[in-house]
Amino acid sequence: MIDWMRNFFDNYTNDMYFPSIQVMDIIEILIITVIVYEIMLWIKNTKAWMLLRGIIMLALFIFLAWIFQMHTILYLAAQTINVLAVAAVVVFQPELRRALEKLGERNLLSNINPFDKNRENERFSDMTADSIVSACYEMGSVCTGALIVVEQAIRLNEYEMTGIELDCKVSSQVLINIFEHNTPLHDGAIIIRGDRITSATCYLPLSDNMSISKDLGTRHRAALGMSEVCDALVIVVSEETGTVSVAMGGRLTRGVSREELRERLSQIQYRKSEQKRFTIRKGWRRS
Repeated sequence: MIDWMRNFFDNYTNDMYFPSIQVMDIIEILIITVIVYEIMLWIKNTKAWMLLRGIIMLALFIFLAWIFQMHTILYLAAQTINVLAVAAVVVFQPELRRALEKLGERNLLSNINPFDKNRENERFSDMTADSIVSACYEMGSVCTGALIVVEQAIRLNEYEMTGIELDCKVSSQVLINIFEHNTPLHDGAIIIRGDRITSATCYLPLSDNMSISKDLGTRHRAALGMSEVCDALVIVVSEETGTVSVAMGGRLTRGVSREELRERLSQIQYRKSEQKRFTIRKGWRRS
């Protein structure tokens, strides 16, 4: 029986090629797998998914033309393939830019550098966080709309230039006064860097996410759009309902409580805490 099995495998495996697999080959396969997985996640979470479906349908049409030997269609496809490649880059330009920005946010060298003392530096004080929370819910109780951008690693200079420079310390009284109705600074967003308000009446990019609820207005769409292009935490107070929402990483969480908002601010208050939170949130998305 053993001889028969040995002869059977010898007959069917003599002509088979078994490549020698080294440790570096396994590492390369893992790296390529991670890259492909990240690209698919990026495509799935943007409008590029609909464009990719169109490209797949076009590729299937060309494949059918090749099967049935439709020479004219194949000739036209061969002549326009370079134009289609350039057109794809132009069409995907906003998504490619955001992907490169997200890649730039992950500063791997600073993460592995044990001599980077700034990693433990505090972004803003507890007093600033408490002032933001207190002001948001005081404004929410009287349905005063507000849009607050809390800057993190990415500098928001280009958005500060669209507003009016303030450079004042954060306090609940100042925040409430800025967003008070019929005041010169109430329209637009404010940007907070550390413990100071750098600019007010700033214009933010609107999100083009088609899945956003139609109940949300321009203020919420601007908060989500800002969170899509940078790593900032954006806080929104609804002028219609007074509810407080938070946008970060292209995700909008509506109706957060006072404790939840304070917890979100605490998570980004320290650089080390941010790295841990990013890892947890990334793993949650994958699961």
